Amino acid sequence: MEPTIFTRILRREVPAAIVHEDELTFAFMDAGQLNPGHVLVATRQQAETLLDVDEDTAAALFRTVHRVARAVQAAFQPEGLTILQANRVAGWQTVPHLHVHVLPRHPDDGVGLVWPRKNPSLEELRRIAARIRL
Repeated sequence: MEPTIFTRILRREVPAAIVHEDELTFAFMDAGQLNPGHVLVATRQQAETLLDVDEDTAAALFRTVHRVARAVQAAFQPEGLTILQANRVAGWQTVPHLHVHVLPRHPDDGVGLVWPRKNPSLEELRRIAARIRL
């Protein structure tokens, strides 16, 4: 597997503004900065998606997301936060390395998300739920 840009950042082969590192995760400023304080939190393990890591790694990732989100809130006082984790190209993933965006939000910041509702019936929702029930 070729190293991703995130793996290369972790190895210090590519410069980045690192916010946090621990044994399972690291966090750094998104070079694209949709708003000031936009941080990416990634796994040290080069895994493509959330489905490719074990539960402990996933938990560690979201513990770090929580810590970073609190730090971003304290530093920038945004009116909202968007936490975004995408898997595979169809799910909007652009770098094939498991990561989460911590994005401070402000009214009219120009960041959008299209979410066309399908509004299935309750019966259909129950059929779908039965397929995924744990």
